[in-house]
Amino acid sequence: MKVTSSEIVISAVKPEQYPETDLPEFALAGRSNVGKSSFINKMLNRKGLARISSKPGKTQTLNFYVINEVLHFVDVPGYGYAKVSKSERAAWGKMIETYLTTREQLRAVVQIVDLRHPPSEDDVMMYDFLKHYEIPCIIVATKADKIPKGKWQKHLKITREKLNFDQNDHMILFSSETGLGKDQAWSILESYM
Repeated sequence: MKVTSSEIVISAVKPEQYPETDLPEFALAGRSNVGKSSFINKMLNRKGLARISSKPGKTQTLNFYVINEVLHFVDVPGYGYAKVSKSERAAWGKMIETYLTTREQLRAVVQIVDLRHPPSEDDVMMYDFLKHYEIPCIIVATKADKIPKGKWQKHLKITREKLNFDQNDHMILFSSETGLGKDQAWSILESYM
């Protein structure tokens, strides 16, 4: 997809604030600091649309981005960040769960993991949650540029095993630095629209 327009529409915390459109939506989930904002910016060819923060846990709302007036990316708060109070984490969890399990426009979740490290317990929990609710999932293994090319397959294998990866899902090798995986990501997203 050639992105010609993209902007943030609304930051929502409850269903009545979600945009009232029938546009297909793709939620972006991942650990705090995994590179969700970099992924969004790379996919949309925009430098600072999604703000990259040096402080993890910055996203505290569901941020809806409209792209080419034909679809939404929905950036959800990063999980697994310790510096947030338990009650705040629980509130985010509820907000994310409500969105993921009730939103009819949701076509798939793009779960971003760091290729350099085995998926965390939180990554596994998120993937299991998506499988439990039968929500289509696209795994984006990012930061591929930080690993020698010869080790990519080994790292992907570790990721697949740790997640107990379902072969019906997609896994994309990605780099926000080089653009590796961007075209593949768009073609998979388009197949769900």
